[in-house]
Amino acid sequence: MSKWNSDRRLTAISRTSLSIGARQALLDAQITRDTAVLDYGSGRGDDARNLRSMNYSVAAWDPFYHPEDPPGTADVVLLTYVLNVIENPEERRKSLQDAWALTRTVLVVSSRLTWERAKVQGEQFSDGVLTRRRTFQRLFSPAELRSYVEDATGVRCVSAAPGIIYAFRSNETRLTYLARKIIPHANWLTPEDPGTAVAAVVDYAERSGRLPKLEEIPSEFVGLLAHLRTTELQRIVKMSADPEKVHEGAKRSTLSTLLFLAVELFDGRGPYSSLPLPIQLNIRAFFSTYKEACRRADRLLLKLRDDSYVHGAMRASSVGKLTPTALYVHRRAVERMPIILRLYEHCASIAAGRPTSWTILKLRHEGRAASWLDYPHFDTDPHPRLRSSYGVDLTTLKESFTSYEDALNRPLLHRKHEFLAADDPDAPKYRRLTQAEVRAGLYANPHVIGNEEGWTSELQRCDRELQGHRLVRRRTGLDPL
Repeated sequence: MSKWNSDRRLTAISRTSLSIGARQALLDAQITRDTAVLDYGSGRGDDARNLRSMNYSVAAWDPFYHPEDPPGTADVVLLTYVLNVIENPEERRKSLQDAWALTRTVLVVSSRLTWERAKVQGEQFSDGVLTRRRTFQRLFSPAELRSYVEDATGVRCVSAAPGIIYAFRSNETRLTYLARKIIPHANWLTPEDPGTAVAAVVDYAERSGRLPKLEEIPSEFVGLLAHLRTTELQRIVKMSADPEKVHEGAKRSTLSTLLFLAVELFDGRGPYSSLPLPIQLNIRAFFSTYKEACRRADRLLLKLRDDSYVHGAMRASSVGKLTPTALYVHRRAVERMPIILRLYEHCASIAAGRPTSWTILKLRHEGRAASWLDYPHFDTDPHPRLRSSYGVDLTTLKESFTSYEDALNRPLLHRKHEFLAADDPDAPKYRRLTQAEVRAGLYANPHVIGNEEGWTSELQRCDRELQGHRLVRRRTGLDPL
């Protein structure tokens, strides 16, 4: 090791779009107009330039390309593809700790992953790969990367996506992030004037099942609602809100709060005072005590270990396709699953990181393993092809990734309506196609049609072809025009 150092500047590629770490931080609202961002180990500085072009406040530092000024602290520090190019383990860890020392709110760590090994041409060297260009690549598994960052920073981290780790400076900020992921209906509409501000408060009351407290109303509402006293605003909201929607909102908030507390225990539960304000207020509104809420959440988490209970929840689910081994649910219907299955998916996402692109969730009912399947053309292709599968076994925390992009005979989907909720607007169209395919005899050999070649052969056997989501007789050169 002492006789060779990699030429790390060669690993800095030029980008026309944001890196996955920066993009994920934007999607998760970790980077906002109000945050100062530091791209630490910025390479050629493309992330910084792209973010500045979108009017975000970003500084960049790199020991080769931007060494001029020593980096200062920032709310958000990006450490993008830095750890994987440092061949010296001590220096690698120090770089991570140096970036953490500059972090005021959240450190976003991105790294290349073990399943990319086939793309890295070179030979084994130390704990990584020495490439043909004399650069170094240390590949991590998602779980290994999270453990590595946790060990170096001394805080509990979150897997935002495979290969992207968030290390939060405060536990309260971490829990606020989790709450936004688990309770999306707690978000606020954007007000434009006093009328829409009141309407947004009414909407929040209907979705959350309770009146909001003054301290949880966003600051941009204050000026728009200044003409109303608190009691007057509450009276207007009570008169305007639909009682049935408020009742349904209360049920959703109760279940979502239990889901949050169960997930928090899976990842380490703190005191009541550490909870995000909306969660605290939900507990006051829908539970007798915090202890009672935690007790119910604990029972829910225990049920996740019971195969028969989980399988029963899958059979009772109003959404999804149940097979002998697993339940498959479209992304649009996941929130309609029973709460135990939602907990199942959230625990898997915390353990391994939920991928940004996915279409179908797969939950095994024997053992605990979740997979996110990506069918990028689900809505436009009558039988979409599988692009990739990413999964985690919750008993071993081992992740797996399979790409089908270059496969010659890709798996494909049938009976698309079965993965959706019955009231999904596209379900009738997909159901009609399935019925037409059944009548044509295309499902007579189910063991054949699971991949492209088999499906094509069955279409030819039945003398059929697809035009969008319509099944028609196959035209030949002898057909009249």
